[in-house]
Amino acid sequence: MTTAYLEHANITVENPDELASLLCTLFGWKVRWSGGAKNDGYTVHVGNDKDYLALYRPKTINDIESDYKTLANINHIGIVVPNLDETEQRVLALNFNTFNHGDYEPGRRFYFMAQQNIEIEVVSYN
Repeated sequence: MTTAYLEHANITVENPDELASLLCTLFGWKVRWSGGAKNDGYTVHVGNDKDYLALYRPKTINDIESDYKTLANINHIGIVVPNLDETEQRVLALNFNTFNHGDYEPGRRFYFMAQQNIEIEVVSYN
């Protein structure tokens, strides 16, 4: 039996196209699919050939709830990159602020807010 792996996570965001574009620019990802979704919403699948994020926007944005009635809030999304310094320069060049830099086992990392309430942790194990 092969080891299980995470294929995707589906998260509610304010602007799926904008976030997908940012993730493609920073991490070399691609949009795998986009279109209509649950309850007249809209979704963009962005990632690589193996795994992806499903970026979902409900028909109506609500400050507190979405179409998914769950208690699960995303604390952050962790993305592994081969070169942390180069990636941080790309993030800064797009006028995002980076924070909470860490250099501890097993790797180095920083964080930035990609969109309202969407925190990205960028980590390198090199």
